Amino acid sequence: MTELVPGPWQRAAHGAGLLSDDGVVRATIFAEMSALAARTGAINLGQGFPDEDGPAEVLDAAVRSIRDGVNQYPPGIGMPVLREAIAEHQHRFYGLTVDPDREVLVTAGATEALAATLLALVSDGDEVVTFEPFYDAYGATIALAGGVHRTVALRAPEFRPDLDELRAAVSDRTRVILVNDPHNPTGAVFDRDVLETIIELAHEHDAIIVTDEVYEHLTFDRPHIPIATLPGGRDRTVTISSGGKTFNATGWKIGWAIAPPQLITAITAVKQFLTYVNGAPFQPAIAAGLRMPDSFFSNAAATLRAKRDLLSSGLELAGFDVYASHGSYFVVADAAPLGYSDAVAFCRELPSLAGVVAVPITAFCGPLLRAESASLVRFAFCKRVDVLERAAAQLARLR
Repeated sequence: MTELVPGPWQRAAHGAGLLSDDGVVRATIFAEMSALAARTGAINLGQGFPDEDGPAEVLDAAVRSIRDGVNQYPPGIGMPVLREAIAEHQHRFYGLTVDPDREVLVTAGATEALAATLLALVSDGDEVVTFEPFYDAYGATIALAGGVHRTVALRAPEFRPDLDELRAAVSDRTRVILVNDPHNPTGAVFDRDVLETIIELAHEHDAIIVTDEVYEHLTFDRPHIPIATLPGGRDRTVTISSGGKTFNATGWKIGWAIAPPQLITAITAVKQFLTYVNGAPFQPAIAAGLRMPDSFFSNAAATLRAKRDLLSSGLELAGFDVYASHGSYFVVADAAPLGYSDAVAFCRELPSLAGVVAVPITAFCGPLLRAESASLVRFAFCKRVDVLERAAAQLARLR
């Protein structure tokens, strides 16, 4: 068998923190924990996917599309019905006027939108600033693009960036400021001061803002503010989102990017050589979802908020210190009060201790926060109520 030679795969693995000193690519902690859940029969609160289907209207629209023959390649930039629905959504919820033909690109989930954006905009040596903890695909994709990854800490308990640290991280070498809001894994939702500071720095240093807003409708105690709605934000922002989280259809991988035409052109030039197109019958279905009444979106957030409260209460009763989650699928808890200083070891023991699987926050950290986040654990609450009730009861064994 031909031996692998050094190349982009190494950069990606290194950027994701998965390349060992001897050149072996380790499995992600998510894969390890999901395999552990399958092997032990433990409740999987590690990976962030729902265990309930989305609304019948959306599912039925996909079935109709398949039966109506919408099964071949869609247009490269996405089907008009979905691009128009995305534009309508931006105006309806945020007051933004978007040209569906020149400012919207449909992608294979938000992950491809992110990859195509960074590969299009970042050159060797350009710096990309993210917040840490960060979704692991960020580090991998920045490395693939040849960029230099700089991070700004989100520290417990508030998980709000220090604005002076943010200013120190952004310089004339910064090409992209990548903002995940609402934030995975911490559940943070950034306030207006943070977002306005990002815009100020982007103008000062001629950087592009890229926002990952896949949890935009899943906030609880504070509103999500798209950075493109703020003064000075829109003309230099690439807004990324998807239908997977909002409509419990993560496996469909229907995402999108919204940006000024010159940026969409650059991103499309890369995207066409990644997946080219995807998910033809699912695109009209997500369009139907985006056009659902306001009550659907408010009820989805309220339902998830109740699940957050259920699991958070269970974690507190089990003896964890639990941090407030204001959005996303996730809540962060500290295992230190239970006598565990190493969350990786704790998560590997948790199935035998309580029949539950979670993931350590260090899986989302680089050197900046790895030590001080060593005992923190992320739990997903996007599961059925009966599953969360059972998980809470089992976690009580840890007391």
